[in-house]
Amino acid sequence: MMVTVMSSVKPSKVRKRTLYAPWHIKNKMLNARLSDELRSKYGIKTVRVRKGDSVKIVRGEYAGVEGKVTSVNIKTGRITVEGVFRENVKGEQIPVKIHASKVIITSLNLDDKLRKERLESKIGKVEVVK
Repeated sequence: MMVTVMSSVKPSKVRKRTLYAPWHIKNKMLNARLSDELRSKYGIKTVRVRKGDSVKIVRGEYAGVEGKVTSVNIKTGRITVEGVFRENVKGEQIPVKIHASKVIITSLNLDDKLRKERLESKIGKVEVVK
């Protein structure tokens, strides 16, 4: 399936395109903004959210809550954050799934050597203009 650059206004087409998008495009949908400190340090605006990153929710009912990412669901494009729960009908606590674009990454999980190398290689290439 080929993904075109042209976007549609029709909601059903947009939903279809995101649902049936290939994995490399769904990964890009999981990008989140970096905090101002990280943005000035690495010189990039967004990065893919990973398990272990610390994030701050900026939109929705849970705005202002900070916590670590406990899981990332590529299929739905949503993440779960530590400490963000709601109660279901039975009274159990279930984690709330939040869209990746509604959070800001406050600290990165740099356990992965490849991720660390990629971020550090971009430090000298781009200057942040304010």
